Amino acid sequence: MQDNTRTEIASLGEFGLIEHLTKNNDTTNAGTILSIGDDAAVIDQFGRQSVISTDLLLEGIHFDLMYTPLKHLGYKAVAVNLSDIYAMMATPTHITLALGVSNKFSVEALEEFYEGVYAACEKFNVDLIGGDTSSSKTGFVISVTAIGEVAPDKYVTRSGAKVNDLICVSGDLGGAYLGLQLLEREKRIFLENPGIQPDLENQKYLVGRILKPEPRADITEWLQEAGIMPTSMIDISDGLSSELLHICKSSDVGCILYEEKIPIHDDARKMASEFQLGAVAAALSGGEDYELLFTIKQEDYEKVACNSNISIIGYVTEKKEGCNLLTTGGNKHKLTAAGWTAV
Repeated sequence: MQDNTRTEIASLGEFGLIEHLTKNNDTTNAGTILSIGDDAAVIDQFGRQSVISTDLLLEGIHFDLMYTPLKHLGYKAVAVNLSDIYAMMATPTHITLALGVSNKFSVEALEEFYEGVYAACEKFNVDLIGGDTSSSKTGFVISVTAIGEVAPDKYVTRSGAKVNDLICVSGDLGGAYLGLQLLEREKRIFLENPGIQPDLENQKYLVGRILKPEPRADITEWLQEAGIMPTSMIDISDGLSSELLHICKSSDVGCILYEEKIPIHDDARKMASEFQLGAVAAALSGGEDYELLFTIKQEDYEKVACNSNISIIGYVTEKKEGCNLLTTGGNKHKLTAAGWTAV
């Protein structure tokens, strides 16, 4: 039987709300000295270097609560931030979480959100060690700061790619964007005809790609075990083309990207066809896949080639040659960014 109890946030107050939502917060990392409950947290990285990243998620910009379950949103808020830590070849250890909340949310709604937060923390072995809450008049605001650790000077940046390095990407691309298009279509249909149920049958993969992305901890772990040190790395939040151009600009190089090598899931191809969109365009510009894009030395080719979760999609060239996409028809096009821009 569903419990429809609604507890107003105002009945707890800011500090009472924080205490309520974090009462079952457990810490597991040995480096967590002091967690939630004081002016600041204290962590000890035992001589390793710290890696820190912050992400902001805004209602109406980054997520739509009409089709985003709060538990999934809590998980995603943590996951996308941890992706930045993995993209440095570091291990995430701690997060802080700050929320701006309007009065349309109940305590129970925030409990559901925190269930997702804690699920991600448990899966990736990170401790929630602090944060803040505030009232918001413009929707739900989520800010997560992730802290990771890495052996001294073993982190990977965007600026280390060298000429003739191979360009690699994990997983497949474009699925999150096409999952978003599917959800937006079903939202429009529902708003026009509230009696019609969303048609999401057999679309678990694409919907999951947008609502519950997974940071590729497995890829960084495999690279470390295989003794492969990428020369550069970035996570794909704004689309393959945009992220590859970031690497090329930071590394002062050019690139050749092969269209036929870009990994695209069959479900994404089918949905792209249904929407009369290009699957490759979705992969290049869609974003929110949170896969890892990285470059490696040619000597590591055989090791990487045997990993079915990694695709080699191009190579690094001299800067003067520019950044280009080689199509399946043999034509060369200048690679352009079509990711996030300010509105």
